[in-house]
Amino acid sequence: MPLISFIRHAPTTWNEAGKIQGHTDTPLSEKGRAQLQTWTPPPQLVGSEWVCSPLQRCRDTAQHLAGDTVATEPLLKEMDWGDWQGETLPGLRERLGEEMTRREEMGWDFRPPNGESPRDVANRLKAFLAKVVERDKPAVVVTHKGVIRAAFALATGWDFMGKAPFKMKREGVQIFWLSPDGSLEIREANASMLAEQS
Repeated sequence: MPLISFIRHAPTTWNEAGKIQGHTDTPLSEKGRAQLQTWTPPPQLVGSEWVCSPLQRCRDTAQHLAGDTVATEPLLKEMDWGDWQGETLPGLRERLGEEMTRREEMGWDFRPPNGESPRDVANRLKAFLAKVVERDKPAVVVTHKGVIRAAFALATGWDFMGKAPFKMKREGVQIFWLSPDGSLEIREANASMLAEQS
């Protein structure tokens, strides 16, 4: 079974402000670019094919880590948050009250107005995983939090209710085994991209 590894893009100004980005094509922030300079792909990723979301924050992260231009894949875009892009979750909860609570309790089927659900994102991810299975080579994916959460959900049976099974570290790589049937099994969560401290 080949390995498939997921890396979340470095931070943007919208991340720092707590804003929901979705498909908004925000660039890396100065702090994000500085943080990226401290990241080095761990040895497990050597020899893998790199691919990333077409959004600029992922392309810049991937190019830095891979040392070259990386192929893009639209299936790896962040969840589309529709009308709520640019909002914050605390702001939405305050403004919408019980309506927001009801939506968040829908788990897999939580859907912002004119946006996607986690189930939609997982279905996109499954279509991408089928392509990786066909190639039968290890892959590194530079993508978004929503896509990586979908990968964890597919691997663990988490239904997007309550906390995720793992807290993703920004500088961590999420490494999975990919079976011939396209299913995922966690090999290592949060493999560090930071140099060992002496």
